[in-house]
Amino acid sequence: MNKNTALIIIDVQEAFEDEKWGERNNLHAEVNISRLLTLWREKGWKVIHVQHTSDNPDSLFFPNNSGFAIKQSVQPEDGEDVITKKVNSSFIGTNMEKPLIQQDISTVVITGLTTPHCVATTTRMSGNLGFLTYLVSDATAAFGLTDQRDIYYDAETIHNVSLATLHDEFATVLSTEQLLDKTREES
Repeated sequence: MNKNTALIIIDVQEAFEDEKWGERNNLHAEVNISRLLTLWREKGWKVIHVQHTSDNPDSLFFPNNSGFAIKQSVQPEDGEDVITKKVNSSFIGTNMEKPLIQQDISTVVITGLTTPHCVATTTRMSGNLGFLTYLVSDATAAFGLTDQRDIYYDAETIHNVSLATLHDEFATVLSTEQLLDKTREES
């Protein structure tokens, strides 16, 4: 990791505290994201906060609703980019790709919520766009889901299968400790 590496924090918003989502795994994801954010800030490296928005006033992600807010533990600071998106990919309908290329960012580290949705979609696109992509397994989290046959899959299963579909195809999946060790080795 170096100055050409951006930390992308996806949808770490108050909306995901709502009970409507159900059971969640990895309750320490925000702590791990905060650890990485602290390192990036100390190094002066690129940080991008992605914030999901909705045009529907009834949505938790509607800008006037409290769920739209980025969680306090990862609040953006002056000079850090905040990008809003309306779909799962942080690259679609946003200006995220162009500044990365202009600033010679070749590597991205992806964290955030939720693993099978916006995190996975952004990770796939990042890999397809040619960025060297790392996904931090314990700096993401998932909720349990029910499939089309009405079979329920717990949050940990959803999280782990999502990571498995991304690893070595679109990204390298590492834990927070593995990523911090890699950063120390390369510095």
